[in-house]
Amino acid sequence: MTARTLGDLLAAHPHDTAWTVAGERTSPAALDTAAKRLAAGFLGLGHEPGDHVALMMRASPAALAVWFGLARAGLVEVPLNTATRGHLLEHLLAHSRARTVVCDAEFLPLVREAAPAGVRIVVHGSGDAPSLEDVEREPAGFSAVDPDATTVVLYTSGTTGPPKGVRLSHRSNLWLARRTVELMGYTAADRLYSVFPLFHSNARFCSVLPALLTGAGLVMDRRFSASGFWDTCRAHGITAFNFQGAMLTLLHNRSPRPDDADNPVRVGFGAPCPPEVTEAFERRFGVALTEIYGSTEASLVVEGPPGERRSGSPGRAAAGYEVRIVDERGHEVPRGEAGEIVCRPKEPGILFSGYHDMPEETVEAWRDLWFHTGDRGRMDAAGYLYFLDRLSDSIRRRGENVSSWEIERVLATHPAVDAVAAYGVPSPLSEEDVMVAVVLVPGAGLDGPGVVAHCTGRLTEFAVPRYVRFLDALPVTPSQRTEKYKLRADGVTADTWDREA
Repeated sequence: MTARTLGDLLAAHPHDTAWTVAGERTSPAALDTAAKRLAAGFLGLGHEPGDHVALMMRASPAALAVWFGLARAGLVEVPLNTATRGHLLEHLLAHSRARTVVCDAEFLPLVREAAPAGVRIVVHGSGDAPSLEDVEREPAGFSAVDPDATTVVLYTSGTTGPPKGVRLSHRSNLWLARRTVELMGYTAADRLYSVFPLFHSNARFCSVLPALLTGAGLVMDRRFSASGFWDTCRAHGITAFNFQGAMLTLLHNRSPRPDDADNPVRVGFGAPCPPEVTEAFERRFGVALTEIYGSTEASLVVEGPPGERRSGSPGRAAAGYEVRIVDERGHEVPRGEAGEIVCRPKEPGILFSGYHDMPEETVEAWRDLWFHTGDRGRMDAAGYLYFLDRLSDSIRRRGENVSSWEIERVLATHPAVDAVAAYGVPSPLSEEDVMVAVVLVPGAGLDGPGVVAHCTGRLTEFAVPRYVRFLDALPVTPSQRTEKYKLRADGVTADTWDREA
């Protein structure tokens, strides 16, 4: 019988295949046992199906057990970026309506300071709060869980406002996992490798769930190391890995070695890189790369297996999706012309079910019966998609969506700042680096290091600007909206301060 929920999936595949998560050994069988005990425990705390439980945990066997335990109990997991701090953390914990927060011990002081009154805190590791072990109970029977019920809320960067919580169902999670397995040809003989955190869809749905579905081995590290990547792959017999952001570029830029192609990896799966990097990487390391285009909301929209790839394109519409390019009024444009990338599913339940507590934003994104990605692209006569840039006011840095709104909000609190605009500029590694244009209060003094110092600790590390430019005034429209496209076109000017210089 095909599993229809995450809890059923784990229970149906309790194999003893060795998994290594952040250096700790575990297996699906061990996770199934721990998840059932935690499911019973969370329900025993008074939670009811549909309640939200926030997580601030790094990748670990315990984090996986909490994820599947909440899914088994019919609760909604809200995994938060572990780099989140200050006002943004306060906002997310309040907006998520989490009744309980589970955190690693290192985050306990942050969570205590940011959590709304009355929210229960459970700690993984030592700390003066109830522990996961305190929560566990002997499992009894569990009520059936609706496959179309929300199982996770993943917060993604806001464009003109705070981050949006993307509601995803069991069905949508499993669709993406199964599509990944089909596309990549994973089997029990494979060993998958991920360096992505569990608050991203990549590690969850394109590594953990595919490993469960196939019986494959799994290795998860908490961070990417270009110097240690291939040693890890050789030591663990890795046959497949996921990539995103600058990973391929960083690996490609390392000095060639005679044994570069002497590795067990056969395939890689991820977001597109510059075509010259992709092609050179495949030749040098002997790895076939599959590139895709998607989003948290719509998962895998466009796919490009190696044999079907065209230079500069992630591929054509994925099985299960229609893709179009439309103008500003929603009309499809002729092939070859640029416009917004929109998509819609051919199957029920595989798209996100809305933004948590943001009905207007949900309607705006899902207008004219198409999901509007906020990305600009074109499509050739054969249906291959080419990403051009972002229409939305967000920044993509090394696989992370960065909220320009949040950067601007933080810098606006500095007494020397009169106006500020945050935007992305091309990074030499791939994607973008964060740049801010700052207008100072007359007579005030502030320099680039001062801007970075004000942001550090108030923003996630990857959102702290690399480039700072001081202007007498920001370019604006007659309605006083900042014309960021002009700032992006200027790029990194001679008078720009670079904190990496």
